[in-house]
Parts: sequence; structure tokens; C-alpha cells
Amino acid sequence: MANKSKIILGIDPGTLVMGYGLILIEGKKASLLEMNVLKLSKFKDHYERLQLIHCRVQELIQEHKPASFAIEAPFFGKNVQSMLKLGRAQGVAIAAAIQAGLEVTEYSPKKVKQSVTGNGNADKEQVWLMLQRILNISERPDYLDATDALAVAVCHFYQESNPLAGIGKAKGWEKFLQQHPERISR
Repeated sequence: MANKSKIILGIDPGTLVMGYGLILIEGKKASLLEMNVLKLSKFKDHYERLQLIHCRVQELIQEHKPASFAIEAPFFGKNVQSMLKLGRAQGVAIAAAIQAGLEVTEYSPKKVKQSVTGNGNADKEQVWLMLQRILNISERPDYLDATDALAVAVCHFYQESNPLAGIGKAKGWEKFLQQHPERISR
């Protein structure tokens, strides 16, 4: 990955506002390509909103040709109807990515905050301040949904570039050693 560049698309799904952020990775450095939101509140029909989410994600993929797609997983709230709607919004965004042949990675809100700020309980403002430093951004967006999506992309970059990230996927030492025979000293 030393000399290769690639793009990561991060999505913060929402039924009223969907945030998206794209970062360019060159070597081990990330820079901002674009961050914005898709405003859906003026559309009353939920299915029309879902169609608009799907179309916008398709457009972003066609325009920027990302190598990776990362999305924030919905957190479990008390309102079941809101969770269902949010899950549908996430689902159509994922469907657009899968349709384009992209591998999908989901991150919990806590994981995103932990990766970007070091604190899984950080608020949106703290996440934004860290993103400003990490990506050298001066202009504040109108919606923090855009920065949340950008944080998802940065989280994915950190997870991919972490040499220890894949180790946790092995179940126990025996499985790890099967997957990494070069680590066994004889």
C-alpha cells in the first residue's frame, strides 16, 4: 500500500439527513475529498427517501470509484419505528454498494468515536475537532452528519492500516497459528 492510492466512502445513514464522506488514501496519509449530506426531510414518502438514498450512494460510487465502503451501524434506541426506518436507510445504502461490487464494512458508533478520538463516548463536536486535525480541514460543515460519515471513513482507514486488526478475527491461538504458519519458530 506504500505507493498506492485509494478512496474510502463513509456513510452515516439517516432517514432525514444522510451524511457521506470520502477520503483519499495516499500511502499512509488520508486527505478529505468530499463531505456533505443528502437532505431528505422535505420528502414525506419514506419509500421515496429510500430511493433517493440508493441513487445518491450509486452516484457517489460512480463518480469517485471508492475501493472501500464503510457505514455506521444503527445504534439500538428505545423507539422501534425509528430503528426500523434507520435500518432500511442503511440497507439501501449497503445494497447500492454491494450492487457496485464493493465490500461493505459496518462500524458501531462507539467504535467510530474510539478510532477517531480515542474515546468511545465522545460527542459529535469532539469527533469534528479531531477530524479537523487529522485531515487538516478548516471549514465547518452545516451538518455534523457529514462529519460523522467522514469519521466512519477515517475509522475504516485506521482499521485497514492497523497491522493487528486481522488478529482479532482468529478464534484462539490454534486458529491463529493455522492462519499464520510463518509465525511459528522451529
